[in-house]
Amino acid sequence: MPNRRFADGEVVMGRWPGSVLYYEVQVTSYDDVSHLYTVKYKDGTELALKESDIRSQSSFKHRKSQSSSSSPSRRSTSRSRSRSPGRPAKGRRRSSSQSREHKDDKKKTIQETNLALLVLVFLFKPSENNTRRYNGEPDSTERNDTSCIILEEKLKPDLEIERVLEHYSLRPRKEEKKKEEIYSEKKIFESIKTIEKASSKTKELEFGGRIGTFTLIFFLPATVFYLLLMCKQEDPSLMNFPPPLPALESLWEARVFGVFLLWFFLQVLFYLLPVGKVVEGLPLPNGRKLQYRINGFYAFILTAAAIGTLLYFQFELHYLYDHFMQFAVSAAAFSMGLSIYLYIRSLKAPEEELAPGGNSGELRIFWKISFQLFATVIINLAMLLAEMKIHNQSMPSLSMILVNSFQLLYVVDALWNEEAILTTMDITHDGFGFMLAFGDLVWVPFVYSLQALYLVGHPTEISWPVAAAITILNCIGYYIFRSANSQKNNFRRNPADPKLAYLKFIPTATGKGLLVTGWWGFVRHPNYLGDIIMALAWSLPCGFNHILPYFYVIYFICLLVHREARDEHHCKQKYGLAWERYCQRVPYRIFPYIY
Repeated sequence: MPNRRFADGEVVMGRWPGSVLYYEVQVTSYDDVSHLYTVKYKDGTELALKESDIRSQSSFKHRKSQSSSSSPSRRSTSRSRSRSPGRPAKGRRRSSSQSREHKDDKKKTIQETNLALLVLVFLFKPSENNTRRYNGEPDSTERNDTSCIILEEKLKPDLEIERVLEHYSLRPRKEEKKKEEIYSEKKIFESIKTIEKASSKTKELEFGGRIGTFTLIFFLPATVFYLLLMCKQEDPSLMNFPPPLPALESLWEARVFGVFLLWFFLQVLFYLLPVGKVVEGLPLPNGRKLQYRINGFYAFILTAAAIGTLLYFQFELHYLYDHFMQFAVSAAAFSMGLSIYLYIRSLKAPEEELAPGGNSGELRIFWKISFQLFATVIINLAMLLAEMKIHNQSMPSLSMILVNSFQLLYVVDALWNEEAILTTMDITHDGFGFMLAFGDLVWVPFVYSLQALYLVGHPTEISWPVAAAITILNCIGYYIFRSANSQKNNFRRNPADPKLAYLKFIPTATGKGLLVTGWWGFVRHPNYLGDIIMALAWSLPCGFNHILPYFYVIYFICLLVHREARDEHHCKQKYGLAWERYCQRVPYRIFPYIY
């Protein structure tokens, strides 16, 4: 184990991440595992630095004394002697090529220093609102434009003076040097703007590119229909493949599609009601912020009131169970038509309205809340009533109660924390197309409710101790999921919040911070861990006779493996050295041996 070079409490010079500048810091601690020093800057910022990024103060003082050792009088004397025609100065003995190389190296060093300083100022310039800086939002588009305007004004000298100076070569050397520096600054600003525009475009294609996505359009609906057909079988074993296929004319009914459209427009009406607060989302790549109306909880209450009214007038809600496959086909057909419409619209839409970000955020949050969540709760309730009617029960089974309760808790939590959805990748990054349209209308409501559908045809009895153990497991998963997401969302919203003062983070060159304490300092993506535990708790009430009700857990793990691998690759490219330091501080992952 290498010996540490700097002691706790020692005042040294630490390099700021992503720059060439050193600042006075104080060593607070040293990690023997990651070999990183935790240092504290004068403004209170604490960072983890490598030993190579730390230098002693004596080395800086020594360099300063060397650079200022010659007195001004000595320098002026040597300069006066060099002008004597009889005694050329020692410095003139060097060849002209060496002198030219020295000037080129010096000029290159000055330009590199200016570049580093300007990039540092551009990335870490102070703003009135720290939230904007750590969310990656530029301070102000106007401020950047003003800087370029000032540079352009510097490049507009009087035309007559310019012509005379250029014609007779009377321009002083200092002025020429100043002009070169201004030109280099302008090029730097232009380069930064070019980099910003290039980085805002999506370069990589996911899901296997165009061929893979085209295949998914047919594979995903086929998977949903297969799962629903298997649940209807007396023996839903995977060995019984393929299941008996129904007649094509039985998969479509105009009345069912009419009920689906009625449900759709009712949710649109609830969403358009002027209730709930209006909040701003995170900055888009172009710096804009979209506004969202947070009224999902109110829409849920109105939906519950509408369902209660139907039950009061003795509407048979198990009608949904009897025509479940037809409802799935109606939803799939609607989502497919919507996807085609969105694709045609995207061909004519301006580039800034497309992903990442875009202007479809409000549609996406409406889709996720009104269909993905509401439909799941109503389907589960319909399965509960169908179980009671088919098996002549006065009360639903304990297994069905657990499945309905666990998923209802998840939905209510999402509605209560609806504002946190605005910081998720589905809203800030993904576009609105087939994956979200089909996923929220078909995949989530009809696949995530697979456990309740399975229990209708395959009742499973569990004891109270087993039910208590499953409930405890679900509560543990929910606690990890909610507390981890709350830390992340609150930090993204306002990292300067005094309530978050206990959280430490590693700053990145993009202006964002990587949390290294709390749940996010214990393991990477702790919210995924809570999600997986809850998914297991949702499936356990179905017993172990068949693997079909555990499809959700298996699918969810595969989804999170892909998502975590994508996040790791994305963060490595985006944050560079800061991400390497984060990985050293938080070495544990949810899936450490899978990829």
